[in-house]
Amino acid sequence: MRILLVEDDPDLGPAIARALRAEHCAVDLFDSGIDAGHAGDTEIYDAAVLDLGLPDGDGMTLLKAWRDSGRSLPVLILTARDGWSDKVAGFKAGADDYLTKPFRVEELVMRLRALVRRAAGHAQPRLTCGPLSFDSQTGQFELDGLPLKLTAFEWRVLSALMLRKEAVIPRLELLERVYEGDADVDSNSLEVIVGRLRKKIGPELIETVRGLGYRLTAGDAG
Repeated sequence: MRILLVEDDPDLGPAIARALRAEHCAVDLFDSGIDAGHAGDTEIYDAAVLDLGLPDGDGMTLLKAWRDSGRSLPVLILTARDGWSDKVAGFKAGADDYLTKPFRVEELVMRLRALVRRAAGHAQPRLTCGPLSFDSQTGQFELDGLPLKLTAFEWRVLSALMLRKEAVIPRLELLERVYEGDADVDSNSLEVIVGRLRKKIGPELIETVRGLGYRLTAGDAG
């Protein structure tokens, strides 16, 4: 997952980013609504975590702007505002979930995983593609029933492919879901990651669609 994190607290923001990265997420952290709005309009993200009290405006205004422009990015509001009227206003503005501070990072991760899974059209938390299975609640991949050990980059690519299995994902989109916005990306880095994944799960599961991108497919296996 690539997450847009909008949090102006100088301690909390980086702490959340570190925790999400420990769960293999790519995270772009912004403490400004203007900068976050531009990133949300121009970059590809799987979900956004949005604080409401920002130094240059209210997060609710940013959320409404995204929705008014047709942006369907799943948004989880993370705020100290715990009143019922605040929650209602958040959902009316277009929030997909609402979590109040203080909170447990584990709950935030679980909620984000559920948002991303549902946005991809999957009701059930366990996804399969041939011998490969993915528990979207725990983030664990298995091959033939055995746990699969993956690097953070491998996990990001494989989870993106699994969430849209049998569909071709453009190369550029995969790159944007794997790397954070300020990363220095080598031109053939995605091919290297895909090559490592093929060695771990079998070359037949990841298909290269020339000129377009990659597809995770069960093929004859399923």
